[in-house]
Amino acid sequence: MGLWFNPPMKFPFQTIALIGKYKAPHIAEPLLRLAEFLSQQGVKVVVDSLTAKYLTLHPYTVYPLEEIGKRADLVVVLGGDGTLLNIARILSADNIPLVGVNQGRLGFLTDLPLHHVQDMLLDMLNGNFTIEHRVLLSTRVLRNHTEMYHALAFNEVVLHRGNLGNVIEFEVRIDGEHLYHQRADGMIITTPTGSTAYALSAGGAILHPALDVMQLIPICPHTLSNRALVVKSHAQLEVLMHTAQPVMVRFDSHLQHEVAQHDRLLITRHPQSACLLHPSSYSYYRTLREKMLWNHHS
Repeated sequence: MGLWFNPPMKFPFQTIALIGKYKAPHIAEPLLRLAEFLSQQGVKVVVDSLTAKYLTLHPYTVYPLEEIGKRADLVVVLGGDGTLLNIARILSADNIPLVGVNQGRLGFLTDLPLHHVQDMLLDMLNGNFTIEHRVLLSTRVLRNHTEMYHALAFNEVVLHRGNLGNVIEFEVRIDGEHLYHQRADGMIITTPTGSTAYALSAGGAILHPALDVMQLIPICPHTLSNRALVVKSHAQLEVLMHTAQPVMVRFDSHLQHEVAQHDRLLITRHPQSACLLHPSSYSYYRTLREKMLWNHHS
């Protein structure tokens, strides 16, 4: 049995937080329209302090982003998948359900189109939605048994050589057992959610987001027999740095930290999951067909 848990969700939703894409002033108009619509449905609307900077003359209560998960029953994020990834990490401790609204093209995570968001959200407020719990990864960087850095990842943890031209050397252990010694440009440790991101271009498999696994993908390994490996999510993955040059470890393209020779990375499943809500019509396979252009014929 794993150590993660998913506390019960509060429903019906009485307080909904609206969060817009960071440093995107154009998000103000559609966000205020949505806020007014939700208020008309009898829902209390709150916004985070960063989003509120772009709103003028509004009646909605403002909270710091870190408090939103404790003040609301549901968070609606207006932006792209990257925005939702960032919000999911920040609010992970509160296990608050998230809904993604995409202003542009359909996203893997932000699947509500802006031009239909009011009708679709109204349907969801009436209980017509599906729930997904997505794996989050927790990474600790240790130096001489001292924790130097800690971060969460929704998509992936990426170890890479940065701007230097030399390959990096590292050892990988799973649950304390030696797996391999690797010389490569780096490695990706991805969740099922992240399997359609950077991992896909590096030769990884597409993993259904309901799978409780993580995937290891060497980046340009020097041994051609090294391939992507899928392991149980509650395994402890340990990466020992043998290279002398500084190496970067990156989390969802949002956070990064420099690691040095003899540093250890401990990567495990985070105790809590990211909770996503989708409209009842949502289909992951339909999203795959549309994003991967599988129905297009030359």
